[in-house]
Amino acid sequence: MASDSPESLMTLCTDYCLRNLEGTLCYLLDNETLRLHPDIFLPSEICDKLVNEYVELVKTDSIFEPHESFFTLFSDPRSTRLARIHLREHIVQDQDLEAIRKQDLVELYLTNCEKLTAKSLQTLVSFSHTLISLSLFGCCNIFYEEENPGGCEDDCLVNPTRQVLVKDFTFEGFSRLRFLNLGRLIEGVNVETLLRPLASLAALDLSGIQLNDVGFLTQWKDSLVSLVLYNMDLSEEHIQVIAQLRKLRHLDISRDHLSSYYKFKLTRRVLNLFVENLVNLTSLDISGHTMLENCTIPSMEEKMGQTSIEPAKSSIAPFRGLKRPLQFLGLFETSLCRLTHIPAYKVSGDKNEEQVLNAIEAYTEHRPEITSRAINLLFDIARIERCSQLLRALQLVITALKCHKDDKNIQVTGSAALFYLTNSEYRMEQSVKLRRQVIQVVLNGMESYQEVTVQRNCCLTLCNFSIPEELEFQYRRVNELLLNILNQSRQDESIQRIAVHLCNALVCQVDNDHKEAVGKMGFVMTMLKLIQKKLADKTCDQVMEFSWSALWNITDETPDNCEMFLNYSGMKLFLECLKEFPEKQELHRNMLGLLGNVAEVKELRPQLMTSQFISVFSNLLESKADGIEVSYNACGVLSHIMFDGPEAWGICEPHREEVVKRMWAAIQSWDINSRRNINYRSFEPILRLLPQGISPVSQHWATWALYNLVSVYPDKYCPLLIKEGGIPLLKDMIKMASARQETKEMARKVIEHCSNFKEENMDTSR
Repeated sequence: MASDSPESLMTLCTDYCLRNLEGTLCYLLDNETLRLHPDIFLPSEICDKLVNEYVELVKTDSIFEPHESFFTLFSDPRSTRLARIHLREHIVQDQDLEAIRKQDLVELYLTNCEKLTAKSLQTLVSFSHTLISLSLFGCCNIFYEEENPGGCEDDCLVNPTRQVLVKDFTFEGFSRLRFLNLGRLIEGVNVETLLRPLASLAALDLSGIQLNDVGFLTQWKDSLVSLVLYNMDLSEEHIQVIAQLRKLRHLDISRDHLSSYYKFKLTRRVLNLFVENLVNLTSLDISGHTMLENCTIPSMEEKMGQTSIEPAKSSIAPFRGLKRPLQFLGLFETSLCRLTHIPAYKVSGDKNEEQVLNAIEAYTEHRPEITSRAINLLFDIARIERCSQLLRALQLVITALKCHKDDKNIQVTGSAALFYLTNSEYRMEQSVKLRRQVIQVVLNGMESYQEVTVQRNCCLTLCNFSIPEELEFQYRRVNELLLNILNQSRQDESIQRIAVHLCNALVCQVDNDHKEAVGKMGFVMTMLKLIQKKLADKTCDQVMEFSWSALWNITDETPDNCEMFLNYSGMKLFLECLKEFPEKQELHRNMLGLLGNVAEVKELRPQLMTSQFISVFSNLLESKADGIEVSYNACGVLSHIMFDGPEAWGICEPHREEVVKRMWAAIQSWDINSRRNINYRSFEPILRLLPQGISPVSQHWATWALYNLVSVYPDKYCPLLIKEGGIPLLKDMIKMASARQETKEMARKVIEHCSNFKEENMDTSR
């Protein structure tokens, strides 16, 4: 299960070694095959961990690169020892098992390894003398081998190899084998013949196998302590055989009530038979069964007294014969789980949060179809009520999503549950590690499924996190996934809106390296395409506004991205948006903010020097849209252009002096106490306009900007101005003959504000 405790040193070292095999344990032979360094000897505790963690990384971490020759590192038991390994799904192939055939394995779990064929059956024989525990759950091809029916080369072309069922394999020689899982074994294999050589089985799982005759199980009546017959269609004969297995401590005859039609009905008599004969039983699972009503005690008596787990008070009549409460009782999707007195410490069911969490915990590994429905119940609990076992709930859902990365139903229900389990109400109860685990499984889901519901749930869940801070450890990956969503030709409108919002949040308040990296991924082009599509639809919605806002953020002090904006016809779209949506104030503010960033790049300013663009910027000086923001940003663009001097003014209309005049008028019309819809990370672009005499109006705009910000937001901007060396620049500017008197007056007030701020915040404690 997902853990909330800090990672052990062993886990951290294992992870590091696996991600850096060549730099730690291995070297490359012939530039392709991994080889262990000759002076290395690793005990089983380390080797087991390396193999099991490797499988986990390949399965759940898309960045991790699998190595074709990884399992060959463990081919020689003189340098590496394996004892207990758990291998899953497509990660493992015949040659991988063959590579470790000399190891003395004690425990081998193979789960849903569909690439394994009958070649691996022969490899299993290599482990027969040491193997105690074996699982072949879901290895549906392991009893098939390839056969060429013709036997000659010409015939091969006509009749390609076909799959033939192996019927002569048995567990002969597996003398130490005690625990065996054959769940979902392929039809046609004779289970009785296969198992007969095993002298003293202790645990057997035959999930999903249909057997009319299970009489052979009685050969282990003195040794079998655990029997799982999930989804086996039972009969009276089955029940009679089970009742003879008197050593049983765990019995699972549960079923998926949705999977198919079952004739068998569970009755008081059957449960009585189990209670009377299976006296050692501590765990029983009868989930999914149709229960006949004669199993329960009368309703009036059932509701009496405080809830009790004492068998004598049991609401399920047959269980009154138990000598002690069961450790576990599986009642998921049965009517019995809603009764008051259930004689078990742990119950799986759908009555309340505790029962639902028990169900997820019990069924996640091998029963995704049940787990999905249990998580759906948890989703309703988290959505409607308050989840009282938040930590456990989160850990169980994370584990289920990791375990069943390719199961659509679990990804849909799990991602929906995560949205509610990570919202602000639960925020304080979650550690950094746990929230990172949530982000990882959410991104896995986005990678694996283009399906609308999964994508929407995952995007919404990401919105519950502090962005960009909490997503920064997966920064590149999350951006790539969001851009992939936005680049799809047909995309759900709500997902598009959430994805653009996330993209915008991700490029706000991050350093320039991050912005440049995201720009190279195609961020600028993607946003411009979205804008183009909205223009074609004549729609100015949140997607349009967020797209411009995202471009504003990603171009901040990032010249490469500014250049991309111009190269991809950004100015054309700017003009078209102004024309199409003349009343959209928020849009105008975002567009002008972006162009302010472009204008800060000296090499790009000549591209803004056209009569059309300068006229547009000049006209926007008089805009009252969004308070002063549109006018302020338009003036900022022109201030940087003016900073290049009269010789750079390569147009006849409008005249430079006329534009300067309009800029002065605009600045004088603004309220110095205006609260701002803007966020400066650095004053550097503004400060560079101070020590110059070529454009007094640019100098004045820069001084007004500083005065406004330190007046309205002193706590934020006084320290920033002091830190970036603004005070000496303002003092030098006051001495300049070319600076206007009103600009100098304003500069003195800025210095005074910062001086007062320093004094107020000076630490006078001793």
